[in-house]
Formats: sequence, structure tokens, C-alpha cells
Amino acid sequence: MDKNAELIRAMIRYDTGMPKQIQHFLKVYEFAHLIAVGEGIREQTRQTLETAAIVHDIGIRNSLKMYGDSDGKHQEQLGPEEARTLLQNLGYPEVQIRRVEFLVGHHHTYTDIEGDDYQILVEADFLVNLYEDGESEKAAEAVREKIFRTKTGKDICTRMFGLKPEA
Repeated sequence: MDKNAELIRAMIRYDTGMPKQIQHFLKVYEFAHLIAVGEGIREQTRQTLETAAIVHDIGIRNSLKMYGDSDGKHQEQLGPEEARTLLQNLGYPEVQIRRVEFLVGHHHTYTDIEGDDYQILVEADFLVNLYEDGESEKAAEAVREKIFRTKTGKDICTRMFGLKPEA
């Protein structure tokens, strides 16, 4: 079994009884992959990005238990340790685990985004969240203008939400 498939199966087990969460991370993973390929991101960075996309919301289960919500800041606080444990158990290299911990711990922080993997994870998560939250065309346009930086991500956002192309 390839590494992503193995991790996806592990996350499905982790999110047992939470079909919305499973659907969500699968969509974020696929958009992250699509944007990374479209942007020509190198293999090592793409693999780290895809790993982070699969586990990016791993903090939700504990946030619900501890705080009764899935607040983004709680996810960032609680997710990295859970991601580390899961990835160590699956034999991921330490350098990749550290970067994934960082990405999980910052995927709801939209300032000072550094790295293609961080930028693309944020874009992929927004594509899914905008749709799942039923946001307006105006909201999607604002996010595209303020957050999106990749050509591929902007194009997907524009087409998915029927936005006017950027000038």
C-alpha cells in the first residue's frame, strides 16, 4: 500500500464515526495534490504537503472533547501532537513529521505564510471550507484576493465559485 493510502486509512480509523471530517480531509488532500501538481511543486515538498493535508484537522476530536468546539485555534493547539504520534507509528521520517506538525499547528493562521506547502494547504482548506460552509460568491472572491497566491489555486477558486477572472 502506498504511504498516502496507508495514512488515509489510519485517519479514517482515527475519525471513526465522523463522516464529515473524513469527507473534509479527503477533499483538502485532493485539492492540495491538484494545486501542487499544477504549480510544479517538487516531489519532497508535495509529499509533505499531502501528508499535512490528510492530517490537518486531527486536532478536532480532542477539541470537541476538551472545549466542545472545533475552533481553528484549538485545532492548531491540539493537532500537532496527535499528528506526530500517528506519523511516528507509521514510520514517517522525523524531518517530515516536524514540518507536518508546523503545518497542522498553523493551518488557520493566514499571516506570514512561508513555503509552498503552507500556502497550498491553506488554499486547499479554503476551497473546501468555502463550499462546505455555503459561503457567498462575495466571500469566495474576498478570500481569493486576500489569501490565494498560486495560479492554480486562484483558477480553481474562480471556476468553482463562478467568479469573475482577476484583472
